[in-house]
Amino acid sequence: MSQQTAPRGGAAWALVITSVAGFMAALDNLVVTTALPSLRKDLGGALDDLEWTVSAYTLTFAVLLMFGAALGDRFGRRRLFQVGVTIFTGASAAAAMAPGIGSLIAARAVQGVGAAVMMPLTLTLLTAAVPAAKRGMAYGIWGAVNGLAVASGPLIGGSLTEHISWHWIFWLNVPLGVALLPLARLRLAESYGAGARLDLPGTLLASGGLFGIVYGLVRGPADGWTSPFVLTGLFAGSALLAAFVLHGTRAKNPMLPMRLFRSRAFSGINAASLLMFLGMFGSIFLLSQYMQGVLGYSPTQAGLRMLPWTGMPMLVAPIAGILSDRVGGRPVVATGLFFQAAGLAYLAAVATTDASYAVQLPGLITSGIGMALFFAPASNLVMSSVRASEQGIASGANNALREVGGALGIAIMSSIFSARGGYESGQAFVDGLRPALVTGAGVVALAGVAALVIPRRRAAERDGSASPARSSSPALETASR
Repeated sequence: MSQQTAPRGGAAWALVITSVAGFMAALDNLVVTTALPSLRKDLGGALDDLEWTVSAYTLTFAVLLMFGAALGDRFGRRRLFQVGVTIFTGASAAAAMAPGIGSLIAARAVQGVGAAVMMPLTLTLLTAAVPAAKRGMAYGIWGAVNGLAVASGPLIGGSLTEHISWHWIFWLNVPLGVALLPLARLRLAESYGAGARLDLPGTLLASGGLFGIVYGLVRGPADGWTSPFVLTGLFAGSALLAAFVLHGTRAKNPMLPMRLFRSRAFSGINAASLLMFLGMFGSIFLLSQYMQGVLGYSPTQAGLRMLPWTGMPMLVAPIAGILSDRVGGRPVVATGLFFQAAGLAYLAAVATTDASYAVQLPGLITSGIGMALFFAPASNLVMSSVRASEQGIASGANNALREVGGALGIAIMSSIFSARGGYESGQAFVDGLRPALVTGAGVVALAGVAALVIPRRRAAERDGSASPARSSSPALETASR
């Protein structure tokens, strides 16, 4: 049981504070994508530098997410939430004032650290403030706000870049963060997790391993795949991840117990999540640049044209939830992934230097429907794949793997792009884009196959017993909804 002080404010305040914090963290996943051409023009840098402006955030966010939740459980969730907001806000200001691409990447990495501390604690604080009978509605509002952030990220980034400057995609966070700090201090109750333990060795192994692999994938096209630094990154990263897996099997309280992967359901949905984000993030990273650099759309126009893809979950998710209740999450998730793969394959087929938006639209809509069918039931599949006492760590692991998939997707698909094309001309960009999108489609199709490994509807999924409210550590139930 958690130890908690008397509440300082009502449920409404907690919902507002945690939703705004979640919006900030989720927005920064994709807000940079439509600003990439402007960043390249103003700050310079090659393709690998642009990759790091996105991957530096997603990578630090991913590897520190479970560690951030554990810190909150041990030292106070409200206190660590304020620390996370402070780090995120300060790093946002540093990113806005970055004089060069290197300092921007560093600021983005620190932003990810702040988000990793702040984001997993939003739901814990909300759960502590909202009566059990009203948590379903509160979770729904919180999840909708996070979904809105993901959907509007490219549009907000494009609009601010075009009409003001790219600096304002980061300045936007500063007044929000400054406003949240006193509100959190005055309106949120402090709480602790009983028996919370920190897995520092596991965090270091996972962080070092993932950084090494992503570094090798990002630098490979520029430095050569036989470069000593590239080979060192790939081999050392793989060795550290192998050590992390071994640590998860032997440590007394690992951040990610490997025994969870003995479950076909847990292994299947997590493999599907990682592969889905790998294909999706890498595709959005390249397509947003294609729309501006090749087709000539402004940043705002590019963001608007991405909405049929990124915004479709807001419309289709309720339908997907109903379908999941009736037939189970497994067929809905698998169908969504195959839709996403088909959409990417279609976009690869129609990509030319003068492709009209009408020609691209079916692929964007198909991908958006697929994304919506995946997101709605995926959380329930994760939660129903483990015992109630393990639901918190299961949800945290799934969210971390999604972010890792995003970082790997940008690195892998950009490597394919640079091997077959480049920025020299519109045709060169298309020559690199097509095989990258085909790869993304294949990876997402593999995610669909992984989803089919999940056993058919389980009793826990039918009766809805897997609920975030019953999780032993709701801090880790983040924006997977």
